[in-house]
Amino acid sequence: MTERVLLLGGGGREHALADALADDCTLSAAASTRNPGIDALADDLTILDPADPAAVVDHATAVDATLVVVGPEAPLAAGVVDALSDAGIYAFGPTQADARIETDKQFQREFMAANDVPGQADFETFDDSDAAADYVTGVDGHVAVKPAGLTGGKGVRVTGDQLSKPAAADYIRTSDHDDWVIEERLDGVEITVQALVANGDIRTTPVVHDHGRAYEGDDGPNTGGMGSIAGPGRLVPFATDADYQAAVDTIRAVVDGLEDYRGVLYGQFMLTADGPKVVEFNARFGDPEAMNTLTTMETPLLDVLAAARDGEALPELAFSEPATVCTYAVPDGYPTDPTGGTTITIDDASTGDAELFYASVDAHDDGSLTTTTSRSFAVVGTGDSIPAAATSVDAALADLPDGVRVRRDIGSETLLADRNARMRRLRDGQ
Repeated sequence: MTERVLLLGGGGREHALADALADDCTLSAAASTRNPGIDALADDLTILDPADPAAVVDHATAVDATLVVVGPEAPLAAGVVDALSDAGIYAFGPTQADARIETDKQFQREFMAANDVPGQADFETFDDSDAAADYVTGVDGHVAVKPAGLTGGKGVRVTGDQLSKPAAADYIRTSDHDDWVIEERLDGVEITVQALVANGDIRTTPVVHDHGRAYEGDDGPNTGGMGSIAGPGRLVPFATDADYQAAVDTIRAVVDGLEDYRGVLYGQFMLTADGPKVVEFNARFGDPEAMNTLTTMETPLLDVLAAARDGEALPELAFSEPATVCTYAVPDGYPTDPTGGTTITIDDASTGDAELFYASVDAHDDGSLTTTTSRSFAVVGTGDSIPAAATSVDAALADLPDGVRVRRDIGSETLLADRNARMRRLRDGQ
């Protein structure tokens, strides 16, 4: 039987998912915007709100979908998987209740405490902004300040790094959020481990390291992710086998506590002097981390999805060995004051050996593309080493128009040396 897969979402992550699926199934797509990369790969692309459960169920029924893959977090938070399940349509993604491991940071930390999930950071939760602000100014040590709900990776503020404690208190008091999680500030280097989960099985993927700050040298505000690196092989140079196993053990403990969890479980960890500690969990592939993972995964993604639906053991995952570097191009001013409307001419032919994934661009009737105010497109390069992969990306992004920028240091020898030195100092107790 040829599977009819419906992919929800229209960003760079979903373009990577479409690329991983299109050769093995009949692919339909539904998103709020028309991603030209997904449009070229899918048999049909329909514009709808992927976080509207009724609209998604109606469309999945209309296209006779045998599987639905949920890309972004908003449909999970809205209960799209629940609605599809009620209609007898299998969706690879967690239920609304299980997705709280991402969508509700208070639930996340309290769940970890109740289920003895390793890697817990010290934390306090608040349902009153004034109380949270007072706590931040009075607590010993620096903290990470997190709105409890979804913020697209842009809501966290860290004292002693991004801002002072009084400034963090002002941020809390002037925000639209009521519920807060205040955590100990973790000192170290972040890594991500993503897992495909269903039927009690966990199939983990290689380590990825995200670059969340807006500007080179890890400067500026947090973003949805300016790029990411992986490999060669399963690790990055500053992570150890013990780090990886600790991360996998933490993911296993979460799945043990959420017995019916299915979909992707993404663990973001801080490598500290005391081992990996949890920064957060996400209930879907990361963006940009999906581009590193899916471009090197040799096991057909469709095989994993079909086994999940059919109640079978998930296949073991195989990955190619090269290192990968993913770099996002974004509009000037992103993320705080982005300016869209720049015409871009990049396509598969112009990126050389690197692979192109469109994210948020406006596709016009004349075939031209312009930027929006979100991340525009990503380029993934491969090589025997991370700097070699970065060279491929640099060549692909050599001629960007005014109005579009990238971080040129992602995957650089300088940044890798910084990460390696930081982890050596931490492990040596310095």
